[in-house]
Order: sequence, then structure tokens, then C-alpha cells
Amino acid sequence: MQLKGRDMLSLKNYTKEELEYLIDLGIKIKKNPEKYYDVLKKKTLIMLFEKSSTRTRCSFEAGMAQMGGHAIFLDWQSSQLSIGAELKDEVRSMERYCDVIAARVKKHKTIREIADSVKKPVINMLCEKYHPCQGLGDMMTIKEHIGSLKGKKLVYTGIANNVSNSLVCAGTKLGMKVVLAIPEKDPDAVDVELEKKAKATGLYEETKDLKSAVKDADIVYTDTWVNIEFMKDPKFAAEKERRMKTFMPYQVNAKLLKDTGSHAKIMHCLAAHVGYEITRDAIDHKNSIIFNQAENRMHIQKAILVSLVG
Repeated sequence: MQLKGRDMLSLKNYTKEELEYLIDLGIKIKKNPEKYYDVLKKKTLIMLFEKSSTRTRCSFEAGMAQMGGHAIFLDWQSSQLSIGAELKDEVRSMERYCDVIAARVKKHKTIREIADSVKKPVINMLCEKYHPCQGLGDMMTIKEHIGSLKGKKLVYTGIANNVSNSLVCAGTKLGMKVVLAIPEKDPDAVDVELEKKAKATGLYEETKDLKSAVKDADIVYTDTWVNIEFMKDPKFAAEKERRMKTFMPYQVNAKLLKDTGSHAKIMHCLAAHVGYEITRDAIDHKNSIIFNQAENRMHIQKAILVSLVG
């Protein structure tokens, strides 16, 4: 499979076969890491963070190190971007020092500008519309735990956002039924084209009835109702309060599985706001695969890096 030199800004431009290849490669690398110890020797990744992160930074840095490469962490606020330097000029300099650039940004137009300004491959580590590495890692995790993705049912609940967009895109391409059990969508994340294509597969649905959706689900997945940076922002307090009331009926907890007789695996991309979108008894539930999911971010990102620059 020839992916070298490609960007990964979303999963929209990747085929079913390419997604399957990356997932299977991630599983192969996870099972036999020693075979890949030198595959990125003398390769450098520059990671630009406009938004903070725990798992994204750790998983990319660890992945590069374990494959013989090097990762440079660059915080937006500690770079000259914070004092008005033009993004296109900064990244044109960055690409002279590395083999691949990854960025975690507030707006998709920013990652698009980076990709349009450089010749090296660019990876979207997150924007307001897409989270492709998360979506691929999640598909890898599901395949590990329940086998073939085709015909399986994933129910995403909470607020439709960048994560759900990537799950819908990847899931429907790979033959999964993806149901969004949601009261509303984050307006910044809406992608009409993505939804149209997903609906055309016959595998995408939306509902407000979480309990009915979960009864026969293989996976129940949730994410924070409020972006991390807004949780303690006084300017967002009124909207936060509104969302807490609106979304509380869509909380993932042990009682939801018990009341519906569901045997679904529980997933969350983290960080979680415990007591809001998910409870402690769901995070620690015997059906929870949340921390396997977190680990697999590293393995799938190894597969992405190997494929794009290895």
C-alpha cells in the first residue's frame, strides 16, 4: 500500500482498503514492536500544539522514540507564532528540520494552511472538525476486542463533534453501523458533505433514544460535552450549565448497560469529566476498553508515521 508522502488531515480522502491497511499495520506493530525499532531511524517529527494534550503528545513522542526517530514538541505559545509571526513562514522553516509535521489546532483552516505551505507530510492531531488519529486508533481497538468491523454497531452519545465525525467517516467506510444518539451537534464540527456520504452507505443513523440504540450495540462511545479549555472559563459558564442539563440523560454509566441488557464495550477518547458524560462505574466497568483505546493511539500513530515517512 503506497501512502508515502500523503497528508492525513481527515479520513475523508482515505479508502476502505487504506484504512484497513493502517489498522492491520497498527496491530502488527503492537504485536511485534521489536521488528520496527529502527524503521524511523534518523527521522524527525515536529509536533505543533495550539491546543494542549496529554495522550496525543505522549503517544507520538513514545512512538517515534520506539521506532528510532525523534519528536520535537513545540508549544504555540512558546513559539514566535504567539507574537505575530506568520504561520506559513514558520512551518516553511520547520519543514527544513524534519520529515513530517503534526499539528493540534483550534481550526481546520489552520491545519489546511500548514499542509498547503509545505511539501512534507502533515498529520492532523486534532482540529474542531476532525480527529483522524483518534478515529483510526478506535477502529483498531474495536477490531482487537470484537473482531471484524463489518456488521458491528457503534453507538456514539453526547454531543456530535470532531471525534464523532471521524468515527462516522471511518466506521461507515469499514462496514460498521454508526448511530449517533445525541440531542444536538457542536455547530463548529458539522460537516454536511461527510454526513451525506455516510447516509448514502445506509449505515449511518441519528436518534435521540439512547436506550433503544444501546440495546443491541457492540460499542457505546462518549466524549466530553464541553471542550477541556472551556470547562473553567467564566465566559462559557452559562453554556456549560445549559449543556449539563441537556446532555445528562445521555450519560454513559453502568446502569445504562444493566437497564438495557447491553453487553456493549465502553469507549471514551479521554480526558473524561467524571460524573458528567461518563461515571466512574462505567470507566472501571468490566466492559470498559478505554485504556486499551488510549494505548492504541501510540500503535496506530506508529502505523501512520511508518506509512507516510518510513
